[in-house]
Amino acid sequence: MGRLSKVDPSSFSEPERIATKHSALKWTVDFSNTKLLGSVIHHFNVLEANLPAILLDVRDINVKSASILCSGGSAIPINYFVSDPVEDIGAKLTLELPEGTAKGDLLVRIDYETSNRASGLQWLTPEQTLGKQHPYLFSQCQAIHARSVLPCQDTPAVKFTYEATVEHPKELTALMSAIVEKKETGATTFKQEVPIPAYLLAIAIGDLVSRPLGPNSNVWAEAGIVDACAEEFSQTSQMLRTASDICGPYVWKQYDLLVMPPSFPFGGMENPCLTFVTPTLLAGDKSLADVVAHEIAHSWTGNLVTNKNFEHFWLNEGFTVFVETKIVGRMQGNKERDFHMLRNLTDLQECIRTQLANSPELTKLVVDLSNCGPDDAFSSVPYIKGSTFLRYIEDLLGGPEVFEPFLRSYLQKFAYKSVITDDFKGALYDYFIKTDKKDKLTEIDWDLWLYQEGLPPIIPNFDETLADISKQLAKLWSTKSTADLRGDTDISKPISSHQLIDFLGRLIECQDIVELNEEKIELLESTYNLKSTKNAEVRFRVMRLVIRARLLKRIDEIIAFANSNFRMKFCRPIYRDLGQWPEAKPIAVESFQRVKDQMMAVCAHTIEKDLGLK
Repeated sequence: MGRLSKVDPSSFSEPERIATKHSALKWTVDFSNTKLLGSVIHHFNVLEANLPAILLDVRDINVKSASILCSGGSAIPINYFVSDPVEDIGAKLTLELPEGTAKGDLLVRIDYETSNRASGLQWLTPEQTLGKQHPYLFSQCQAIHARSVLPCQDTPAVKFTYEATVEHPKELTALMSAIVEKKETGATTFKQEVPIPAYLLAIAIGDLVSRPLGPNSNVWAEAGIVDACAEEFSQTSQMLRTASDICGPYVWKQYDLLVMPPSFPFGGMENPCLTFVTPTLLAGDKSLADVVAHEIAHSWTGNLVTNKNFEHFWLNEGFTVFVETKIVGRMQGNKERDFHMLRNLTDLQECIRTQLANSPELTKLVVDLSNCGPDDAFSSVPYIKGSTFLRYIEDLLGGPEVFEPFLRSYLQKFAYKSVITDDFKGALYDYFIKTDKKDKLTEIDWDLWLYQEGLPPIIPNFDETLADISKQLAKLWSTKSTADLRGDTDISKPISSHQLIDFLGRLIECQDIVELNEEKIELLESTYNLKSTKNAEVRFRVMRLVIRARLLKRIDEIIAFANSNFRMKFCRPIYRDLGQWPEAKPIAVESFQRVKDQMMAVCAHTIEKDLGLK
């Protein structure tokens, strides 16, 4: 594939030559043909005189016409063509400009329609929704799927404001990653006044209702679950206040949550003003609501200060996990903060051992995406290795009271901008170089942290009080026979949901488990009431242990869990595990072929690779 442009290996656009300032969208939502029809007017800032053409990113988009809009209302049609398709990435839309185009403002209108296989859109039939009455549409543009929704500079190096008018079935509610300006029958107008990268453009349309969570927060969902959602996410306003204390003022005005259908591929997506979250967070005890703290943190780390391209994705995700753990620490105490980070390290170890076993170069903190799309590079490495690096730096420089004022100054310095790792490094040195901490800076081995493969080179000195219990349980269950465990009172001591998740994760990571068989799994399930749990993180880990025990008689249950939601964190490892179990692989492949059209493109694409079908 090679690098598609100077600034961003995954985008044809040339932000050093021209940049989008504002986009005005007009869409008609066509549920019967599963397409968006309409136009976009891009307000560009031309940075180079005599620019011959504008290059935009597209994927499966049908462009109908393109024109330059002149003052006075007239329009000049321009030539355009699509070329250079790259599999799983997209293609280049060239808009030819008249000779002598000057620097400065330029308005270009493009009329187009999306494909019914747009990778960034998911269309659900009424039967696939909770209410079974109405269809549903939602988008997922991160990392590079905005180009399937509109012709654009689909790179986080460019940030723009937007407005949109959406015509939709009158009985449905439309929401976007913006503030609602006007609601009419069958049409909603939106405005986003804070500049965003294209991947934060988002839309959802369905039979949705809301409940208040706080002064500037609501939760949206289908009616059947909205009250449970309001209860599960009742701490949202407190999390938002805590994040503001850590990071500075919240600039996005509104913070709403939308609880998505089960086919949503991620835990959450930080779309500004409207975070999308998976319904698998509904555990009934708020134990998985930390994902909301993570998405709230993105309001600063990712949305306000953004990675310039996805090779520096850790600047979005590592910082966000770091702030998320600070929110957890302030609300639940520092022991929970440290336990949160230790649990993450268990997950990272598993990710490196399995998902990235054949691509160790993707375990670096800064990756090379010259020949690899962001979807294929996606893993927990930038999240967990990145946040561990920041915690190491914080501890090295003297703790939160020293580091948090720097964090706020970094966020202020680069607010509304896109950055690379050297920008962060430079800001850190600029801030501390004239202080008594300057000698500490020389201890940071940047090459080791940024470019070495594998686990973090240094593990900070975490408080292990809560983790010791889950470690001890993993040791007991992996080394003792089922008969010995039955007589051991240590296995029935009360533990928290988080300790249960960590213990099961650590057990999966044990290389040898004595007597991992049906009897032991049944004892495990009865001891911790695992059969009746609503906690998806717990169910997921139990299913992986069932696979490891090769209990073929439970294959229907495993497949049912894998297909109960298409959150990639759960369904990918389960399909991957099944693909490595000769007796189960044909059943897994048959199941995947049956349900893949219900998955978002990013999910189907990666599982296809995991199963060796692509």
